[in-house]
Amino acid sequence: MKQEINKFPSRIGSDPDPPIQLVALMHQNNLYTQKLKGSKSPNPDLCGCFSSVMNRLRIISGHLCPAGSSELRRDLRSSACGSTAGCSGEDVVVVHGRRTAIGRAKRGGFKDTTPDELLSAVMTAVLTDVGLPPDKLGDVCVGNVLQPGAGALMARVAHFLSGFPETVPVYTVNRQCSSGLQALLNIAGNPQLVCSGAIRSRTIDLGLACGVESMTLRSMNNPGDLSSRLSDHQKARDCIIPMGLTSENVAERFGISREQQDSFSLSSHQKAARAQNSGRFDSEIVPVSVTLVDDEGRERQVTVSKDEGIRTGTTLAGLSKLRPAFKPDGSTTAGNSSQVSDGAAAVLLGRRSAVEALGLPVLGVLRASAVVGVPPDMMGIGPAVAIPAALQQAGLRLEDIDVFEINEAFASQAVFCVEKLGIPLEKVNPNGGAIALGHPLGCTGARQVVTLLNELRRRGKRAYGVVSMCIGTGMGAAAVFEYPGP
Repeated sequence: MKQEINKFPSRIGSDPDPPIQLVALMHQNNLYTQKLKGSKSPNPDLCGCFSSVMNRLRIISGHLCPAGSSELRRDLRSSACGSTAGCSGEDVVVVHGRRTAIGRAKRGGFKDTTPDELLSAVMTAVLTDVGLPPDKLGDVCVGNVLQPGAGALMARVAHFLSGFPETVPVYTVNRQCSSGLQALLNIAGNPQLVCSGAIRSRTIDLGLACGVESMTLRSMNNPGDLSSRLSDHQKARDCIIPMGLTSENVAERFGISREQQDSFSLSSHQKAARAQNSGRFDSEIVPVSVTLVDDEGRERQVTVSKDEGIRTGTTLAGLSKLRPAFKPDGSTTAGNSSQVSDGAAAVLLGRRSAVEALGLPVLGVLRASAVVGVPPDMMGIGPAVAIPAALQQAGLRLEDIDVFEINEAFASQAVFCVEKLGIPLEKVNPNGGAIALGHPLGCTGARQVVTLLNELRRRGKRAYGVVSMCIGTGMGAAAVFEYPGP
């Protein structure tokens, strides 16, 4: 069997019409896999091997089929899942997404703005842009970290401030730095599991996934109510290590130098500045009019429409002068860490069949996702484990991905993950990341999805992208998206 499997790449490459041959190969192997599974003593390893090969072939077929070859694509989908309508119509697709600008916590444009107002701005904008009445939504999920109860009350208030009817439900989720992405996965479900998430389980047809954080109004200093037995368990103790010290752990254990961290940070600011100056963020950002209060209590109205953390004058020399922020002999500084920020983002999702029936656009397709656990004292390595897991589910390889949006919690962990996976730097955060833009905890995952899909659309051709981040207490998350092309 292995000999036949190993022949696939050479046979595909030598055939004058690869997509058609793929149809035949996929059909033959579907039949063979069914025979294996139907036998009295099926070999699970062999079945799994064929399943993996089939998944990879489906992805390759997508790359080989011309964009206009609709008949071939239908044949491939039918071969892969037995039903053209069932396969394509059940896709979870991203319709549209918007975000606020990211404000500097405690001194930026959103310092006097409550998170429900930020959330309402993006919730309203997303539906208004596509002309969708809010009563068409089946559910709303909001990622939040710092508000009491993960912001359950705040989210419902934002819901009504947005003019949503009481009949549309809303709930919140807190998976720390991945909360915005987790909200999307809760609404969507895992593409590899039929019964997971609201859309995949057919509980709803359309849903809104959001993320919001005001790090001005709430701090990260209160760990909550914890057992006194925490001190008896090493891993439990590691969960309360300050995030900056986990950054130092990664730098020390994997040899990430101060120079590497500062260079990565400089690049983040340079890329973000180019993106901002060229207007790349304009289509993402919802301008928000707010009231600012100065130190003497005087109020003035301003409109926040630009990310505030980007420092166009950043230099390597300037970064190198900053003192370590978390330990005297450390390498993690304010300049090579993510910024404390305020912001919100929202993403409209739906089942492809429902989206097309309503005449809504398709900005992207969720292809796979993964959440993994890693040592709490090195939580920053999460993307290095989560990204391969998500790619495996999608049947993709690292080289198939055009853009990686990896959250820059700290330069140390971002550099490690990029180097560990061997990702070309030009594919990583092409418009800058959290070191330059900021990291409003609950918002970031949703913001990354908006930025990723807008970047892929700007490039104007079918492409794949990954969103990933590390998660406090030792986890990592990743999701794979496809931009279907113009």
